[in-house]
Amino acid sequence: MKTLYVMRHAKSAWGEPGLGDFDRPLLEKGKKRTKKVIDYLLNKRVKPELIITSPALRALETARIMLHGLHVDKDALQEEKSIYTSDAGQFSDVLFDIPASVSSIMIVGHNPAVTEFINSFLDVKIDPIPTSGIAAFEFNADDWNEIRKTDPKVKFIIYPKMLG
Repeated sequence: MKTLYVMRHAKSAWGEPGLGDFDRPLLEKGKKRTKKVIDYLLNKRVKPELIITSPALRALETARIMLHGLHVDKDALQEEKSIYTSDAGQFSDVLFDIPASVSSIMIVGHNPAVTEFINSFLDVKIDPIPTSGIAAFEFNADDWNEIRKTDPKVKFIIYPKMLG
């Protein structure tokens, strides 16, 4: 059994003079909303074995908040450059490199790729997944290379506004 959590980074700062897209930090509001999501995930006993994130600051900060909040070992955080500019297909490529011994992972990335990737597993599409939103899927597979051959079970799709 494989479990996949796909998350869009938290709300970030826009329009700071001299700051490029890659270096945009999280807003305090984004951090607080992410902590609401963490409370939900803790209640569901979510603890991914591996968190793979875009190296862009807003995604990396989100991944670190998740790592700490879910009590995941700091060595379980992995940066993947391709997630920063990826599309849904590149997300799949990232999965195929994960060892079969890892049964649950979280990917933290950016729209539109995050929404496209989530929608690739859904019959009823969402558009778009909000910041700090996360979708969880379960696959009856022994290897990450096999997940596309199975019917995913949607465990949940959650985002801060749903949590009050």
